[in-house]
Amino acid sequence: MKKIAILVSGNGTNMKHILQEIKNGKLYNSMINLVISDRWCMGIQYALKKNIPVFSLIKTNKKFLSKEIDNILIRYIPNIIVLSGFLSILDTEFCKKWFSKVINIHPSLLPKYGGKGMYGMKVHQEVIKNKEKISGATVHYVTENVDLGDIILKKTCKIDLEETPTSLSEKISMIEKEILIQSINNLLFNIN
Repeated sequence: MKKIAILVSGNGTNMKHILQEIKNGKLYNSMINLVISDRWCMGIQYALKKNIPVFSLIKTNKKFLSKEIDNILIRYIPNIIVLSGFLSILDTEFCKKWFSKVINIHPSLLPKYGGKGMYGMKVHQEVIKNKEKISGATVHYVTENVDLGDIILKKTCKIDLEETPTSLSEKISMIEKEILIQSINNLLFNIN
């Protein structure tokens, strides 16, 4: 059984999708074996309802957050770690130790509209403001350089003339779900 750890800060939309795809058999022989959060959020509540072990590091000093996450991961030994709207920045030591096991989904075509402070609706607002013709989503490896890790998979979509940040967000969300599952499957399939 392949084990997936989820790091979450928000609603856990992608985590819920991963669970659904496990149930549907699209993520064969896989399970989410733990959820870690840096704040109280809906993602934690959902994981608790699904009887998934949850670690809430709300009171952890940001300086020690990566080390605390590392201590938990060592006990659970996941095959892959998925950032699902996780907003804290993981430190260099953590990223080097877990290199090629930590992935993130980003709501733009990286390297455009990436980096510190670029997440969620902020990305879509910038894309619309700059009158881009296409956008999309990117799955990438997590490194100490925010949103600059090697790209695993990208998918684009056309931006309509009347597009709003909200409508673009909905469009991108569908792409994220598709390429995240595809990326996880590819990575888990290649793990010994």
